[in-house]
Amino acid sequence: MKDSHFIQNWAEAAYTSVGFFWMALWAFVLGYLLSSLIQIYLTEDKMKKVMGEREGRGVLLGTLFGFISSSCSFAALATTRSLFQKGASFISSIAFLLASTNLVIELGIVISIFLDWQFVVGEYVGGILLILICWALVKIIKPTSLIQSVRDRFAKNEEEAEHKHHMSPSALEKVSMKYKMEWGMVWKDVTIGFTIAGIIAAFVPDSFFEALFVNSGKAQDSFSFIELLEHVVIGPVAAFCTFIGSMGNIPLAALLYGKGVSFAGVMAFIFSDLVVFPVLRINAKYYGWKMSLFILFLLFVALILTSLGLHYGLSIFDVLPEMPDKSVVDQQFFKADYSVVLNIVGLILSAVFIWKASKSKKMHHHAMAKKGKWFEKILKILAIASYIWLAVGLGLYVFL
Repeated sequence: MKDSHFIQNWAEAAYTSVGFFWMALWAFVLGYLLSSLIQIYLTEDKMKKVMGEREGRGVLLGTLFGFISSSCSFAALATTRSLFQKGASFISSIAFLLASTNLVIELGIVISIFLDWQFVVGEYVGGILLILICWALVKIIKPTSLIQSVRDRFAKNEEEAEHKHHMSPSALEKVSMKYKMEWGMVWKDVTIGFTIAGIIAAFVPDSFFEALFVNSGKAQDSFSFIELLEHVVIGPVAAFCTFIGSMGNIPLAALLYGKGVSFAGVMAFIFSDLVVFPVLRINAKYYGWKMSLFILFLLFVALILTSLGLHYGLSIFDVLPEMPDKSVVDQQFFKADYSVVLNIVGLILSAVFIWKASKSKKMHHHAMAKKGKWFEKILKILAIASYIWLAVGLGLYVFL
């Protein structure tokens, strides 16, 4: 019986992992394609003129560009790096990152399906608060030397790229090579992250999450400040265990809310897609570990203050949501809707770009993360093991 139960969970875990990725596939393609286009067609002078000269204007434009681009966290990281590398100010780039993962229409729609309207308001108002708080922290801390060191790092990489590459590929080749490079940077993190998400969803009982949040199940307006603070700190911890990006986290956020977690704790969980280890590691690849940890600090402090502020703000107006009568239903991943068309188009575009890049002999000029280190090797082994786990699990799911 125990073996049968494990096999059933294995099948469900694999199906869930692939389902989560299917939900986010079109956003990955859109974000990485946008990042590739930005890197190829926007010159540093143009980007500085638009976002780099005046900080206030840059933050506003970064927020607007983020809203327009709307992508998952992995794709937003790549685009943010492109903007910063092309001359946008640091805080303008952070504004873009936060806007593109929070101030997006599709995210609000998903939240409205699984949660109450207060969470929709919290997502959009909170997205703006996150940007403003990060802006204020940067003004207070003034990390000028750290920012300059990252710009020097970018300049050095570009000089090395120029020395290693003297040919002039076509525009399509350039975009294709950038697109393939972006996937090459994060495929291991994406694979492992989505696989773990499915495993957690299938094998870890709801009681595990209930135990993380003290005194869950109380009326929303009866939580003490210490209890709320514990919830908004533990929220990112829970997000780390179930990390699948902001879109895929919404059903799990609804599950937490159904188990009695505070409004502030659930919002912190939703906001936490940018403060987990895969994101920390990707930022370290882009900017170095010092800047990556500084960004982590900014976002973590901002999400704690934002989540608490939203909770007390709604409490003042007496509009905190009431506890739901029932828990969230199972998510239907492979349904016939607009995402099917977008995913098919995305797969076709990806095949074309990767094929074009693979045919080109001019693609090795990109600044890639150093290979051969023990951490890279471990991640590669885990990623390959994840593919085996998923393949066998999907076979079991079909058989069962």
